[in-house]
Amino acid sequence: MKKTFIGMMVAIAISTHFALADSSSALDNKTASAANQAAATISFQPQAQQIQAANMAAEFLTRFHYKATPLDDAMSEKIFDRYLKSLDADRIFFLQSDVDQFNGARNKLDDAILSQDLSTPFAMFNLYHQRFKERLTYARELLNSDFDFSQKEVYRYQREKEPWPQNIDQMRDLWRQRVKNDWLRLKLAGKEPAAIKTTLDKRYESTLTRMNKLKSEDVFQLFMNAYAMSVEPHTNYLGPKAAEDFDIQMRLSMTGIGATLQDRDEMATIREMVPGSPAALSGKLKVGDRIVGVGQGADGTPVDVMGWRLDDVVKLIRGPKDTTVLLDVLPADAGPDGAHKTVLLVRNKITLEQQAAKKTIQEVKTAEGLRRIGVIALPTFYQDFDARRRGDKDFKSATRDVAKLLTELKKEKVDSVLIDLRDNGGGSLNEAVELTSLFIGKGPVVQQRNSRGEVHVESDSAGVVAWGGPMGVLINRGSASASEIFAAAIQDYGRGLIIGETSFGKGTVQTVISLDQMARSEKPQYGDLKMTIAQFFRVNGGTTQLRGVTPDIAYPSFVDADSYGESSYDNALPWVQIKPANYHTVGNLKDVQAMLQMRHEMRIAKDKEFQFINEDIAEFKKQKEKKVISLNEEERRVERDLREKKIKDREAIRATLDSKGKPADKKSDAAAKLATQDDGLQGNERSLAAELAAEKANKEAKDVFLIEAANILSDEIELIKSNKRLADKSTARNNAKLKEAN
Repeated sequence: MKKTFIGMMVAIAISTHFALADSSSALDNKTASAANQAAATISFQPQAQQIQAANMAAEFLTRFHYKATPLDDAMSEKIFDRYLKSLDADRIFFLQSDVDQFNGARNKLDDAILSQDLSTPFAMFNLYHQRFKERLTYARELLNSDFDFSQKEVYRYQREKEPWPQNIDQMRDLWRQRVKNDWLRLKLAGKEPAAIKTTLDKRYESTLTRMNKLKSEDVFQLFMNAYAMSVEPHTNYLGPKAAEDFDIQMRLSMTGIGATLQDRDEMATIREMVPGSPAALSGKLKVGDRIVGVGQGADGTPVDVMGWRLDDVVKLIRGPKDTTVLLDVLPADAGPDGAHKTVLLVRNKITLEQQAAKKTIQEVKTAEGLRRIGVIALPTFYQDFDARRRGDKDFKSATRDVAKLLTELKKEKVDSVLIDLRDNGGGSLNEAVELTSLFIGKGPVVQQRNSRGEVHVESDSAGVVAWGGPMGVLINRGSASASEIFAAAIQDYGRGLIIGETSFGKGTVQTVISLDQMARSEKPQYGDLKMTIAQFFRVNGGTTQLRGVTPDIAYPSFVDADSYGESSYDNALPWVQIKPANYHTVGNLKDVQAMLQMRHEMRIAKDKEFQFINEDIAEFKKQKEKKVISLNEEERRVERDLREKKIKDREAIRATLDSKGKPADKKSDAAAKLATQDDGLQGNERSLAAELAAEKANKEAKDVFLIEAANILSDEIELIKSNKRLADKSTARNNAKLKEAN
């Protein structure tokens, strides 16, 4: 089975605050000399397999891509700009003179790939690495300064369009402002000077440590993505490790012990355990335990993994099913010098159920009684391609899981079904088509057009309807590709209401090419190329490309189309239209849509939560336009006090509006503190307990968008019942679908 994707916007680019590498034969002598001298302390070198992988990738991108583009000087300039931006997007590491000396390579990166000499991009990375070290070292030195917070000073934190610092004095002043802002945030949170200094020194040191753990593979992947994404936004290179993670994400399974790890204080710390996994069933591990050594087999000697990259630790722990792994564990409640314990586990297949489809039921009070809206949340369109190809009847599939949930919801006698695709970035094309058929039966779902202009209509020949009743789809700006195909088909067929925000706008199809298979390599060393091979179109002939799916009932949104979504890419494919497919609508909700819109607007106008959302959207847009933040303590305290007062006032209002007249449930103390006050901390600087408590509270928080969607679907049922023509048509349609299903 072909691995064809229409989404899964994989985060495969390295953070812009990471590192650089090597010497330079393709750079001019002056540039090479400067780069080599600056990078004398560390050097990343291109590996032979990476040079070959770059050449193979170029062959595919220039010949077989949907938007096949020559690798020439023009493309080299695009790669150069994108690579430079990926290294230093905020322009806080390089000086203008650094950028100037790179310019000799602006139109030579094509030659670097084609001539199989990657010394140029690695040399650029080396200089970046050196500058990164210099800036963070200076930031640590600044912690001995006395900052004057009474000055009227601002820090411009959005710097993408700012000029590069012209000299070292400008650079140092920029970093003084950055460190001053970090210090002020902690001061406003009530931290004492000694504690602030310790926290920030550890933060900057940890940042340097993470950067120094980078490998040649990371550098190569960063550069190759600058090339791939210069062709088209959804074309990516995945190194061997990223390719493995992508496969796990698609099949929602792996073999290991079932523990999610997090890097805390240079130790692989257990963050959560998968229920039913070897880690959970053993009873010997708990959240917060730190894995400091890993051995293979019952008699294996554990390798000390203190200070290792987390993915390297994970690689040691994973392994074939039924094999044994030996863990050297420092218990959560033990100090650094506490007693260790040894835990022996047998690896097993782990199913990542937290990323699979799940169901809940929303109840809506009406004059006729309670209406039950079945909700199926689908985080991604997953499928275990290899298991399906092998003929495994139990292969993991989003469609199969949703079909089971629909059967359960029928037994629970729900009145309508809502498919929640918020932040679902896509996945398998097959799953998008087959999932749609659960609601429309047989018929075209989406059209594909390849680079030769040939159009192929995708449909599910089986087409057995699993749910013929009222339905809706909830989307937001993060709903992309497969999500957009599903939502667009439901909308075009008149099968259900689309509710939420305009979707992402990604209308392209990708396939994954194993460069290892191309090179006939028995071990993973070349990685994968996720390449765009087609564009997809709705059955009505339109496309979601750039424009996305426009909801029938729209929600207020924080999202700016220019900053997030397909329209934010400077090289996105244009919107075009083709002939409609041969399809027949199964419903028409136009007669009730105006009334649904009116009821929705009347309801949210009186809903305090939606009022709060609109206030926050206005404030967000206002702050976004400012692009600067005050470094004056008095001004920041006023801003903080106003923000906290607003949040406390809202909590008081919520408490009085509880439908039963009782105080509303409150979040945990840890979560409430994080929600109401900027504590100045980052990521894992907070305790693991507080972090998990905040996440739990956020998951349990009232989902006003979901609740309103349930109300809209309840209104739809009522309006259809009151409209005899629509009711008769709906009954006839459902009977026809049931007959078809039987």
